[in-house]
Amino acid sequence: MSRNAWFETVAEAQRRAKKRLPSPVYGALIAGSEKGVTLDDNIAAYSELGFAPRIADHHAQRDLSTSVMGIDIAMPVIISPTGVQAVHPQGEVAVARAAANRGTIMGLSSFASKAVEDVVAANANTLFQVYWSGERDEMVHRLERAKAAGAKGLIATLDWSFSHGRDWGSPQIPEKLTLGAAINFAPHALPRIPWLWSFAKTFRIPDLKAPNLKPKAGGEPPTFFGAYGEWMGTPPPSWDDVKWLRDQWDGPFMLKGVGRIDDAKRAIDIGATTISVSNHGGNNLDTIPAPIRMLPGIAEAVGDQIEIVLDGGVRRGSDVVKAVALGARAVMIGRAYLWGLAANGQAGVENVLDVMRNGIDSALLGLGRGSLGELSRDDIYVPEGFEKIR
Repeated sequence: MSRNAWFETVAEAQRRAKKRLPSPVYGALIAGSEKGVTLDDNIAAYSELGFAPRIADHHAQRDLSTSVMGIDIAMPVIISPTGVQAVHPQGEVAVARAAANRGTIMGLSSFASKAVEDVVAANANTLFQVYWSGERDEMVHRLERAKAAGAKGLIATLDWSFSHGRDWGSPQIPEKLTLGAAINFAPHALPRIPWLWSFAKTFRIPDLKAPNLKPKAGGEPPTFFGAYGEWMGTPPPSWDDVKWLRDQWDGPFMLKGVGRIDDAKRAIDIGATTISVSNHGGNNLDTIPAPIRMLPGIAEAVGDQIEIVLDGGVRRGSDVVKAVALGARAVMIGRAYLWGLAANGQAGVENVLDVMRNGIDSALLGLGRGSLGELSRDDIYVPEGFEKIR
């Protein structure tokens, strides 16, 4: 008898993704840097927080809706932008459709494998993400293209560094799927027949290009590694540069990667709509604390002046509730939906979002809260020494 395609936790989605994907592809999703201290802490930190439940006066119906960057959403979980989603032939388009079907926002990476026009067509509530990469006129071209496609907001990611060595080894991913690269990759792909067949049915090999970085002058878009190389070769931005970037976008603007109070205040100064408390999923400098540890201090300092979302380590609906109780408007998920995409395509992403929604609803019920707006720090046990504030 075949296994039920539905899964009840993100952990099960990850197990299925690991079985389905070639090992280098799975390893690329794990990612992380150096020893993996941050990678582990992003998840483990939530287990240090406890709930303070109530036993009476519960609400028969709970309101999970909120808004982020002026967009109304059905629950406080949005899709974080991640690069080249070649774990499934439909990639970001499948994710966008899933998010639309569950009433939430799609974050699209400029390093994505699908064009912004196709993704916005699948989900009108799309936020386009950029790095400080390349010449200014190319950056403006990318923003103009995203605006013309209908993107409703911009995410500027500034927390990525060159720290990419891993104690457990980095996966071997080809820059292009040439004949030689395919031969070398075959020992990993051939044992994963379902994954291989999913691409074979489309008569297309995984596309490792970044179509949203197609040059203004035309020609072929760069590969993911070509895009990475451009970013590495671009001098890092000053705050004046970040202000310039914000001025090029006349809509909602999120600054992603904030982990310090002074940076949060600078984000307010340059006119950001929203900040994302994040450490790039543990792919940045190792030993950065989990975002949930940095969130309370930042929320206390600037939460009444700017919208705050959290990105990092969220695997359960209860994690979402803890983040909202400690000052976040919503959370962004990355690896969690990628496991779902790998496990079962669009339906797998919808499954992950359902897991999140059910967990949020269950936690609100136990806490005796009827809506997200009723959550507060009083609902959470925060152990001494948990918070990291700078």
